[in-house]
Amino acid sequence: MTAPRPGGVLAALTDQARMQTERSRAARPAAEIAARAAAAPAPRDFVAALRAPGLGVIAELKPRSPSKGALTQDYQPAERARAYAAGGAAAVSVLTHEVGFGGTPGHLATVRAEVDIPVLRKDFIVDEYQITEARAFGADALLLIVAALDPARLAGLVAATRELGMEPLVEVHDEAEVDTALAAGATVIGVNHRDLRDFRIDRTLSARLRNRVGTDRTGSGAVMVGESGIRGAEDARELERAGVDAVLVGELLMRAERPDAVIKELIG
Repeated sequence: MTAPRPGGVLAALTDQARMQTERSRAARPAAEIAARAAAAPAPRDFVAALRAPGLGVIAELKPRSPSKGALTQDYQPAERARAYAAGGAAAVSVLTHEVGFGGTPGHLATVRAEVDIPVLRKDFIVDEYQITEARAFGADALLLIVAALDPARLAGLVAATRELGMEPLVEVHDEAEVDTALAAGATVIGVNHRDLRDFRIDRTLSARLRNRVGTDRTGSGAVMVGESGIRGAEDARELERAGVDAVLVGELLMRAERPDAVIKELIG
């Protein structure tokens, strides 16, 4: 089966990711990237980092976004990653999508060399090459988006991710997608409050989907991550009360002069 055609902005970003992957495959053939992945340092435990006591923060690095434009005029991923770790982030998310977000897979290696917490590849992943590439550049986890994949393809990419020792953050936006994620074996489920078809935000989604996702950080069920639209500590507390185990925060931290201080406030 082929992946369904996602709508709106998601469709455009996914198509751009496919084209980026083909350019990467031409520059670094699959055999080369597989050898590099085999030689990469052992993956760090993304699930354990999110199940640590308290609200976890996955701190995101991205120079721009399709909805907000430029988030910084001087993108220094190494420096900002160090600040994220100093603030107590559980993990660092690195955008590697070139056209929409200004990222590159090379930023994964840059960031991983600077921190001792897990590093997540955030992109629109539809191909096993992207998974191997993530490991080759040092990723410990990566994003898979239910809306961009049919159920069989999702399950296959979840398995391919784990074969390389990484863990997928499987992103959902409604009840049906939660069921698809769980059926694919997802251990970490991200509830994206932003609808990628039109970029509208609904922060009530996490509370609505908490029971559907399952249990909490005790280790007996799926970890739940609240994503997008988090404007500060008050939003983080609201999501914590809704039962999320971690939050993924990007724009707020990219615009902050002291992202380490903001992360401490989010953690509470």
